[in-house]
Amino acid sequence: MKTVQPLRPAASHAEVLLYDSSSDSTRYIARQYCCRSGGCQHTVIVKVNNCLISIQHGLYPARCILCGARGQTRLDLCPECLADLPLNAWSCCVCANPLATGHQPALCGQCQQNTPYFSRCLAPFLYRAPLDQLILGFKFQQKLAWGRLLGNLLSEYIEQQPINRPDVLIPVPLHPDRLSERGFNQALELARILSQTQRIPVTRQLCRRLRNTPAQSTLRRKDRRHNIRNAFAVAGNVQGLKLAIVDDVITSGSTVNELARCLKQAGASQVQVWGIARASSH
Repeated sequence: MKTVQPLRPAASHAEVLLYDSSSDSTRYIARQYCCRSGGCQHTVIVKVNNCLISIQHGLYPARCILCGARGQTRLDLCPECLADLPLNAWSCCVCANPLATGHQPALCGQCQQNTPYFSRCLAPFLYRAPLDQLILGFKFQQKLAWGRLLGNLLSEYIEQQPINRPDVLIPVPLHPDRLSERGFNQALELARILSQTQRIPVTRQLCRRLRNTPAQSTLRRKDRRHNIRNAFAVAGNVQGLKLAIVDDVITSGSTVNELARCLKQAGASQVQVWGIARASSH
């Protein structure tokens, strides 16, 4: 049995993904790390860890990334700046594309014409100021602390949604050339945080990027679907699994829909999309 572990697990109870190659169908099993001495010692370690975290927050309180005021315990944002983040309040119930104010749930015209391969997209914010600056700083300036904030914001939103809980999180893969250029995969960093907070295993082994395509943001909408076509390959057995694709920004939805298509064709029973922000695709 080979173990695929999320990198840099945050604590002793972080989840791990097991890959069993001895069976005819690949089995993914989530379990928790546990102490060799038993559950009692594990409980003590968790209590001590929580105590140390409380002391740390008391000595070094969180500071708002945007204005410098005192932040909240889990979020490096003050209540005022948190309230200023642009909510994706009115959106398509499938692809989360922003809609004019109306009654939820509503299906956008694009989803009515072409049903996506994913069942639902969760994107709590709009890609507008000041959230766009947080995402750009995280993505292109390697401000990983900002990524932790974004991941926690997305996690808190997911906890409030009636979702069909996925078996595995799939970060949108980067091509090796792009990964070498950027130094890290922002979707993987977000997925790690979600894995820790939601107790859902994450793996980067199931999918890979075949082509180093031009950035979708540089293309016109009609060119994006062609640009990303056949850019992904499924590298493992996803038969019967419920999956959630994780990305930072959903723009036209072409990238996540193409990855969802590959996963569904490979046998996944359900594919969701989780992203921190949604840009209007109109």
